[in-house]
Amino acid sequence: MSEEPPYRINWLNSVFLIATPILALAGIIGHWSYFGHPGLIELFVFICFYFACGLSITVGYHRLFSHRSHTAKWPLVLFYSIFGAGAFQNSILEWSSDHRRHHKMTDSDEDPYSASKGFWYSHMGWILIEEDKFANDFSNVKDLQQSKIIMWQHRNIFLIGAVSGFFLPALIGWFFGGLSAAIGCFVWGGLARIVFVHHGTFLINSAAHIWGTQPYSEKDSSRDSFWLAFLTFGEGYHNFHHTFQTDYRNGHKWYHVDPSKWWIKIFNYAGLNTRLKSTPKHSIEVAKVNMRFKKSAKKLKAKNISTNSFESRLTNCRDKLRSCLYEIQKAKRELKSKASKSKEAIKIRINEMKVSSKKIRNDLREIFREMKFEYKSAKTAV
Repeated sequence: MSEEPPYRINWLNSVFLIATPILALAGIIGHWSYFGHPGLIELFVFICFYFACGLSITVGYHRLFSHRSHTAKWPLVLFYSIFGAGAFQNSILEWSSDHRRHHKMTDSDEDPYSASKGFWYSHMGWILIEEDKFANDFSNVKDLQQSKIIMWQHRNIFLIGAVSGFFLPALIGWFFGGLSAAIGCFVWGGLARIVFVHHGTFLINSAAHIWGTQPYSEKDSSRDSFWLAFLTFGEGYHNFHHTFQTDYRNGHKWYHVDPSKWWIKIFNYAGLNTRLKSTPKHSIEVAKVNMRFKKSAKKLKAKNISTNSFESRLTNCRDKLRSCLYEIQKAKRELKSKASKSKEAIKIRINEMKVSSKKIRNDLREIFREMKFEYKSAKTAV
Protein backbone atom coordinates (compact mmCIF):
# COMPACT_ATOMS: atom_id res chain seq x y z
CA MET A 1 0.00 0.00 0.00
CA SER A 2 1.67 3.27 -1.13
CA GLU A 3 1.94 6.22 1.25
CA GLU A 4 0.25 9.49 0.41
CA PRO A 5 2.69 12.19 -0.77
CA PRO A 6 3.56 14.85 1.85
CA TYR A 7 1.97 17.51 -0.32
CA ARG A 8 -0.92 18.06 -2.72
CA ILE A 9 -1.28 20.46 -5.61
CA ASN A 10 -3.27 23.54 -4.68
CA TRP A 11 -5.32 23.80 -7.86
CA LEU A 12 -6.92 27.16 -7.05
CA ASN A 13 -3.57 28.85 -6.47
CA SER A 14 -1.93 27.05 -9.37
CA VAL A 15 -4.58 27.99 -11.90
CA PHE A 16 -4.67 31.60 -10.69
CA LEU A 17 -0.87 32.11 -10.69
CA ILE A 18 -0.42 30.48 -14.09
CA ALA A 19 -3.49 32.05 -15.70
CA THR A 20 -3.02 35.69 -14.62
CA PRO A 21 0.21 36.33 -16.61
CA ILE A 22 -1.31 34.61 -19.67
CA LEU A 23 -4.56 36.55 -19.41
CA ALA A 24 -2.67 39.80 -18.75
CA LEU A 25 -0.53 39.35 -21.86
CA ALA A 26 -3.53 38.33 -23.98
CA GLY A 27 -5.52 41.28 -22.62
CA ILE A 28 -2.73 43.76 -23.39
CA ILE A 29 -2.35 42.47 -26.95
CA GLY A 30 -6.12 42.33 -27.53
CA HIS A 31 -6.80 45.79 -26.09
CA TRP A 32 -3.90 47.34 -28.00
CA SER A 33 -4.99 45.67 -31.26
CA TYR A 34 -8.65 46.69 -30.97
CA PHE A 35 -8.55 50.06 -29.19
CA GLY A 36 -4.98 51.24 -29.78
CA HIS A 37 -2.23 51.89 -27.27
CA PRO A 38 -3.19 52.49 -23.63
CA GLY A 39 -3.74 56.10 -22.63
CA LEU A 40 -3.22 58.23 -19.54
CA ILE A 41 -6.25 56.74 -17.79
CA GLU A 42 -4.83 53.21 -17.99
CA LEU A 43 -1.39 54.45 -16.85
CA PHE A 44 -2.87 56.40 -13.95
CA VAL A 45 -5.02 53.49 -12.77
CA PHE A 46 -2.12 51.02 -13.10
CA ILE A 47 0.19 53.22 -10.99
CA CYS A 48 -2.45 53.98 -8.36
CA PHE A 49 -3.48 50.37 -7.89
CA TYR A 50 0.13 49.15 -8.07
CA PHE A 51 1.01 51.40 -5.15
CA ALA A 52 -2.25 50.87 -3.26
CA CYS A 53 -2.05 47.07 -3.41
CA GLY A 54 1.75 46.86 -3.18
CA LEU A 55 1.99 49.13 -0.13
CA SER A 56 -0.94 47.33 1.48
CA ILE A 57 1.26 44.22 1.40
CA THR A 58 4.61 45.76 2.41
CA VAL A 59 3.31 48.27 4.95
CA GLY A 60 0.08 46.57 6.03
CA TYR A 61 0.44 42.81 5.77
CA HIS A 62 4.18 42.84 6.47
CA ARG A 63 5.38 45.63 8.73
CA LEU A 64 2.13 46.43 10.55
CA PHE A 65 0.30 43.12 10.94
CA SER A 66 3.10 40.53 10.81
CA HIS A 67 5.73 42.44 12.79
CA ARG A 68 3.76 45.05 14.73
CA SER A 69 6.42 47.64 13.88
CA HIS A 70 3.87 50.40 14.51
CA THR A 71 0.18 50.85 15.20
CA ALA A 72 -2.40 52.20 12.78
CA LYS A 73 -5.88 53.63 13.19
CA TRP A 74 -8.88 51.94 11.64
CA PRO A 75 -9.02 53.91 8.33
CA LEU A 76 -5.55 52.61 7.41
CA VAL A 77 -6.35 49.10 8.63
CA LEU A 78 -9.44 49.16 6.40
CA PHE A 79 -7.39 50.49 3.45
CA TYR A 80 -4.81 47.69 3.82
CA SER A 81 -7.56 45.11 4.19
CA ILE A 82 -9.36 46.19 1.01
CA PHE A 83 -6.38 46.72 -1.27
CA GLY A 84 -4.34 43.92 0.28
CA ALA A 85 -7.19 41.62 -0.76
CA GLY A 86 -6.88 43.09 -4.27
CA ALA A 87 -3.24 41.93 -4.33
CA PHE A 88 -4.53 38.34 -4.14
CA GLN A 89 -2.00 37.07 -1.63
CA ASN A 90 -4.48 35.54 0.81
CA SER A 91 -5.99 37.18 3.87
CA ILE A 92 -4.07 39.13 6.48
CA LEU A 93 -4.41 36.20 8.88
CA GLU A 94 -3.00 33.62 6.48
CA TRP A 95 -0.22 35.86 5.16
CA SER A 96 0.90 36.96 8.63
CA SER A 97 0.76 33.44 10.02
CA ASP A 98 3.02 32.16 7.23
CA HIS A 99 5.37 35.10 7.59
CA ARG A 100 5.76 34.83 11.36
CA ARG A 101 6.56 31.16 10.92
CA HIS A 102 9.10 32.05 8.22
CA HIS A 103 10.96 34.35 10.61
CA LYS A 104 10.83 31.88 13.47
CA MET A 105 12.07 28.92 11.37
CA THR A 106 14.05 30.66 8.57
CA ASP A 107 15.83 28.25 6.16
CA SER A 108 14.64 25.14 8.02
CA ASP A 109 12.15 22.50 6.87
CA GLU A 110 9.58 24.28 9.03
CA ASP A 111 9.96 27.49 7.01
CA PRO A 112 6.92 27.70 4.66
CA TYR A 113 9.01 29.24 1.86
CA SER A 114 12.54 28.20 2.73
CA ALA A 115 15.16 29.44 0.24
CA SER A 116 17.21 26.35 1.11
CA LYS A 117 14.81 24.43 -1.15
CA GLY A 118 15.79 26.51 -4.17
CA PHE A 119 14.86 29.74 -5.91
CA TRP A 120 11.66 28.56 -7.58
CA TYR A 121 10.31 26.82 -4.50
CA SER A 122 10.71 29.94 -2.35
CA HIS A 123 9.58 32.22 -5.19
CA MET A 124 6.26 30.57 -5.95
CA GLY A 125 6.50 26.77 -5.76
CA TRP A 126 5.38 26.72 -2.14
CA ILE A 127 2.16 28.49 -3.15
CA LEU A 128 1.32 25.87 -5.78
CA ILE A 129 1.30 23.03 -3.27
CA GLU A 130 -0.32 22.28 0.06
CA GLU A 131 1.76 20.65 2.78
CA ASP A 132 -0.05 19.29 5.82
CA LYS A 133 2.58 20.61 8.24
CA PHE A 134 1.92 24.15 7.01
CA ALA A 135 -1.85 24.01 7.44
CA ASN A 136 -2.68 27.23 9.26
CA ASP A 137 -4.16 26.89 12.72
CA PHE A 138 -3.63 30.66 13.27
CA SER A 139 -2.34 30.07 16.79
CA ASN A 140 0.50 32.51 16.08
CA VAL A 141 -1.81 35.36 15.02
CA LYS A 142 -4.26 35.47 17.93
CA ASP A 143 -3.54 39.18 18.34
CA LEU A 144 -4.80 39.85 14.81
CA GLN A 145 -8.01 37.92 15.44
CA GLN A 146 -9.06 40.65 17.87
CA SER A 147 -9.60 43.05 14.96
CA LYS A 148 -13.11 43.10 13.49
CA ILE A 149 -11.81 44.55 10.22
CA ILE A 150 -9.19 41.81 9.81
CA MET A 151 -11.72 39.07 10.55
CA TRP A 152 -14.20 40.66 8.11
CA GLN A 153 -11.51 40.58 5.44
CA HIS A 154 -10.64 36.96 6.24
CA ARG A 155 -14.26 35.85 5.86
CA ASN A 156 -14.80 37.76 2.60
CA ILE A 157 -11.32 37.72 1.06
CA PHE A 158 -12.30 36.64 -2.47
CA LEU A 159 -15.26 39.02 -2.76
CA ILE A 160 -13.24 41.98 -1.48
CA GLY A 161 -10.34 41.04 -3.76
CA ALA A 162 -12.57 40.79 -6.82
CA VAL A 163 -14.18 44.18 -6.13
CA SER A 164 -10.97 46.10 -5.29
CA GLY A 165 -8.67 44.22 -7.66
CA PHE A 166 -10.81 43.92 -10.80
CA PHE A 167 -14.18 45.68 -10.62
CA LEU A 168 -12.95 49.00 -9.20
CA PRO A 169 -10.20 49.61 -11.83
CA ALA A 170 -12.68 48.81 -14.60
CA LEU A 171 -15.32 51.09 -13.03
CA ILE A 172 -12.85 54.00 -12.84
CA GLY A 173 -11.93 53.41 -16.48
CA TRP A 174 -15.60 53.35 -17.53
CA PHE A 175 -16.35 56.56 -15.63
CA PHE A 176 -13.49 58.53 -17.19
CA GLY A 177 -13.12 56.93 -20.62
CA GLY A 178 -15.98 54.62 -21.52
CA LEU A 179 -15.74 51.02 -22.71
CA SER A 180 -12.20 51.20 -24.10
CA ALA A 181 -10.77 52.61 -20.86
CA ALA A 182 -12.83 50.19 -18.76
CA ILE A 183 -11.32 47.20 -20.55
CA GLY A 184 -7.86 48.84 -20.52
CA CYS A 185 -8.01 49.55 -16.80
CA PHE A 186 -9.26 46.02 -16.12
CA VAL A 187 -6.26 44.67 -18.04
CA TRP A 188 -3.60 47.09 -16.75
CA GLY A 189 -4.94 48.03 -13.31
CA GLY A 190 -6.25 44.52 -12.65
CA LEU A 191 -4.50 41.64 -14.41
CA ALA A 192 -1.09 43.16 -15.25
CA ARG A 193 -0.84 44.94 -11.90
CA ILE A 194 -1.53 41.69 -10.03
CA VAL A 195 1.35 39.98 -11.86
CA PHE A 196 3.79 42.81 -11.02
CA VAL A 197 2.79 42.93 -7.34
CA HIS A 198 2.87 39.14 -7.04
CA HIS A 199 6.38 38.73 -8.35
CA GLY A 200 7.68 41.77 -6.49
CA THR A 201 6.58 40.11 -3.23
CA PHE A 202 7.84 36.70 -4.34
CA LEU A 203 11.32 38.12 -5.04
CA ILE A 204 11.71 38.92 -1.35
CA ASN A 205 11.07 35.28 -0.47
CA SER A 206 13.49 34.04 -3.13
CA ALA A 207 16.08 36.52 -4.48
CA ALA A 208 16.47 38.38 -1.18
CA HIS A 209 17.66 35.11 0.37
CA ILE A 210 20.10 34.27 -2.44
CA TRP A 211 21.74 37.45 -3.84
CA GLY A 212 23.11 40.47 -2.00
CA THR A 213 25.17 41.37 1.04
CA GLN A 214 24.97 40.45 4.73
CA PRO A 215 26.22 43.49 6.65
CA TYR A 216 24.34 42.78 9.89
CA SER A 217 24.09 39.02 10.42
CA GLU A 218 24.85 35.61 8.95
CA LYS A 219 22.38 33.74 11.16
CA ASP A 220 20.17 33.07 8.14
CA SER A 221 20.25 33.48 4.35
CA SER A 222 18.66 36.96 4.24
CA ARG A 223 20.50 39.58 2.18
CA ASP A 224 20.43 43.30 1.42
CA SER A 225 20.01 44.48 -2.17
CA PHE A 226 19.45 48.04 -3.38
CA TRP A 227 17.98 46.77 -6.65
CA LEU A 228 15.42 44.61 -4.88
CA ALA A 229 14.57 47.51 -2.58
CA PHE A 230 13.96 49.65 -5.65
CA LEU A 231 11.59 47.02 -7.09
CA THR A 232 9.74 46.12 -3.88
CA PHE A 233 8.83 49.34 -2.03
CA GLY A 234 11.97 49.09 0.13
CA GLU A 235 11.72 45.46 1.14
CA GLY A 236 15.10 44.59 -0.42
CA TYR A 237 17.08 45.57 2.69
CA HIS A 238 16.27 42.10 3.89
CA ASN A 239 19.32 41.29 6.00
CA PHE A 240 18.60 44.40 8.08
CA HIS A 241 14.97 43.34 8.37
CA HIS A 242 15.76 39.80 9.54
CA THR A 243 18.26 41.17 12.07
CA PHE A 244 15.94 43.88 13.42
CA GLN A 245 12.49 42.49 12.66
CA THR A 246 10.29 44.97 14.51
CA ASP A 247 11.86 48.09 12.98
CA TYR A 248 9.31 49.99 10.87
CA ARG A 249 12.13 50.72 8.41
CA ASN A 250 13.92 48.27 6.18
CA GLY A 251 16.24 50.92 4.79
CA HIS A 252 17.30 52.62 8.02
CA LYS A 253 19.43 55.41 6.51
CA TRP A 254 17.72 58.51 5.14
CA TYR A 255 19.00 57.84 1.60
CA HIS A 256 17.90 54.20 1.49
CA VAL A 257 15.14 53.67 -1.07
CA ASP A 258 12.23 52.60 1.13
CA PRO A 259 8.82 53.96 0.06
CA SER A 260 7.13 51.83 2.74
CA LYS A 261 9.12 53.66 5.42
CA TRP A 262 8.18 57.03 3.92
CA TRP A 263 4.50 56.04 3.75
CA ILE A 264 4.51 55.03 7.43
CA LYS A 265 6.25 58.26 8.43
CA ILE A 266 3.87 60.48 6.42
CA PHE A 267 0.83 58.94 8.10
CA ASN A 268 2.59 59.26 11.45
CA TYR A 269 2.72 63.03 10.85
CA ALA A 270 -0.97 62.86 9.87
CA GLY A 271 -1.78 61.11 13.17
CA LEU A 272 -2.92 57.81 11.65
CA ASN A 273 0.23 55.86 12.61
CA THR A 274 1.68 55.80 16.12
CA ARG A 275 4.35 53.98 18.18
CA LEU A 276 6.84 53.61 15.35
CA LYS A 277 9.54 51.18 16.46
CA SER A 278 13.10 51.85 15.32
CA THR A 279 16.34 50.14 16.27
CA PRO A 280 18.77 52.36 18.23
CA LYS A 281 21.74 53.51 16.18
CA HIS A 282 24.22 51.95 18.60
CA SER A 283 22.65 48.50 18.12
CA ILE A 284 22.86 48.81 14.32
CA GLU A 285 26.48 50.03 14.39
CA VAL A 286 27.58 47.27 16.77
CA ALA A 287 25.94 44.62 14.57
CA LYS A 288 27.82 45.99 11.54
CA VAL A 289 31.15 46.04 13.39
CA ASN A 290 30.65 42.49 14.67
CA MET A 291 29.75 41.24 11.21
CA ARG A 292 32.71 42.94 9.55
CA PHE A 293 35.09 41.52 12.15
CA LYS A 294 33.63 38.04 11.78
CA LYS A 295 34.22 38.08 8.02
CA SER A 296 37.75 39.47 8.37
CA ALA A 297 38.66 37.01 11.13
CA LYS A 298 37.40 34.10 9.05
CA LYS A 299 39.87 35.01 6.29
CA LEU A 300 42.79 35.24 8.73
CA LYS A 301 41.95 31.95 10.42
CA ALA A 302 41.91 30.29 7.01
CA LYS A 303 45.60 31.35 6.78
CA ASN A 304 46.28 30.10 10.34
CA ILE A 305 46.74 33.65 11.66
CA SER A 306 45.66 34.30 15.25
CA THR A 307 42.99 36.96 15.72
CA ASN A 308 43.19 37.21 19.53
CA SER A 309 44.98 40.58 19.63
CA PHE A 310 42.60 42.04 17.05
CA GLU A 311 39.59 40.67 18.94
CA SER A 312 40.57 42.26 22.27
CA ARG A 313 41.18 45.64 20.60
CA LEU A 314 37.92 45.41 18.66
CA THR A 315 35.94 44.52 21.78
CA ASN A 316 37.31 47.58 23.54
CA CYS A 317 36.53 49.92 20.61
CA ARG A 318 33.13 48.39 19.98
CA ASP A 319 32.03 48.78 23.60
CA LYS A 320 33.23 52.39 23.63
CA LEU A 321 31.35 53.10 20.40
CA ARG A 322 28.16 51.54 21.74
CA SER A 323 28.36 53.61 24.91
CA CYS A 324 29.18 56.80 23.04
CA LEU A 325 26.33 56.46 20.53
CA TYR A 326 23.91 55.56 23.33
CA GLU A 327 24.90 58.69 25.26
CA ILE A 328 24.48 60.85 22.14
CA GLN A 329 20.98 59.46 21.61
CA LYS A 330 20.15 60.00 25.28
CA ALA A 331 21.44 63.58 25.17
CA LYS A 332 19.38 64.33 22.06
CA ARG A 333 16.25 63.17 23.90
CA GLU A 334 17.16 65.45 26.81
CA LEU A 335 17.65 68.33 24.39
CA LYS A 336 14.02 68.08 23.33
CA SER A 337 12.67 68.15 26.87
CA LYS A 338 15.02 70.44 28.83
CA ALA A 339 14.57 74.14 29.44
CA SER A 340 16.44 76.58 27.23
CA LYS A 341 19.06 77.24 29.97
CA SER A 342 20.24 73.62 29.89
CA LYS A 343 20.23 73.21 26.12
CA GLU A 344 23.58 74.87 25.48
CA ALA A 345 25.36 72.54 27.91
CA ILE A 346 23.71 69.50 26.32
CA LYS A 347 24.75 70.64 22.83
CA ILE A 348 28.36 70.97 24.02
CA ARG A 349 28.21 67.46 25.50
CA ILE A 350 26.79 66.07 22.22
CA ASN A 351 29.57 67.68 20.19
CA GLU A 352 32.20 66.28 22.54
CA MET A 353 30.75 62.79 22.23
CA LYS A 354 30.61 63.11 18.44
CA VAL A 355 34.33 63.90 18.43
CA SER A 356 34.92 60.83 20.61
CA SER A 357 32.84 58.60 18.34
CA LYS A 358 34.80 59.83 15.32
CA LYS A 359 38.08 58.86 17.03
CA ILE A 360 36.70 55.44 17.94
CA ARG A 361 35.61 54.85 14.33
CA ASN A 362 39.10 55.75 13.15
CA ASP A 363 40.54 53.22 15.61
CA LEU A 364 38.17 50.59 14.21
CA ARG A 365 39.21 51.42 10.65
CA GLU A 366 42.83 50.97 11.67
CA ILE A 367 42.07 47.53 13.12
CA PHE A 368 40.41 46.43 9.88
CA ARG A 369 43.26 47.90 7.82
CA GLU A 370 45.77 45.88 9.83
CA MET A 371 43.70 42.72 9.46
CA LYS A 372 43.52 43.28 5.70
CA PHE A 373 47.30 43.84 5.55
CA GLU A 374 47.95 40.61 7.51
CA TYR A 375 45.73 38.67 5.14
CA LYS A 376 47.36 40.11 2.01
CA SER A 377 50.84 39.42 3.42
CA ALA A 378 49.96 35.80 4.17
CA LYS A 379 48.38 35.42 0.76
CA THR A 380 51.50 36.81 -0.99
CA ALA A 381 53.80 34.55 1.06
CA VAL A 382 52.06 31.39 -0.15
